[in-house]
Amino acid sequence: MHIPQGASQTIDILPFADALALSGRSGGYDSQKWLYVPDFYTEYRYILGTRGQNPLICIGVNPSTAAPDDLDNTLKSVSRIAEGNGFDSWIMFNVYAQRATRPEDMDRELNQVLHRANMAAFEYILQNVAKGLRPAVWAAWGTIIEKRPYLPGCVRDMVALGRRYDARWLCAGKRSAKGHPHHPLYLRKDEKTVEFDVEQYLEGLQ
Repeated sequence: MHIPQGASQTIDILPFADALALSGRSGGYDSQKWLYVPDFYTEYRYILGTRGQNPLICIGVNPSTAAPDDLDNTLKSVSRIAEGNGFDSWIMFNVYAQRATRPEDMDRELNQVLHRANMAAFEYILQNVAKGLRPAVWAAWGTIIEKRPYLPGCVRDMVALGRRYDARWLCAGKRSAKGHPHHPLYLRKDEKTVEFDVEQYLEGLQ
């Protein structure tokens, strides 16, 4: 379990560019295989994934305790779905970067500093998909998106960034009654991703 020490506004946030520059230095994992930013365990996480040219970029709500070579069941499912859909790698990203095993423990108010750093991380991911490929972004936040009123706005910022890079949005599994895309946990290991009209989804997102 990870319960935040307090609101993220009370801690120093390492900007994404600084965290990226330091990644791979802490040791303890193969930095040629893993992309982990920041590369040490802290109250937030921007990126966790494997390196490749054509990643499946999975978007959850917020990161939990997973780390390189220590994946939780959600990340194990993400890895299987990526492989089963022909991607050479996967990246776990999140709408909000604060670590909290229970979404109820997330910040009550949006931390703009953390959000801006998280959006810089998302743009980095989109920029580094191999030339000629459209970034494949898997919406996988489930109904947890309703836990905080600021989360839909974060999604809108991500979608706007995705437009710049001609990202294609996907989902997998049955959507909720309100249209929320399925969370990765409990998906069949052979589940196929399908096109997701994220613009239409946003129209109905409060």
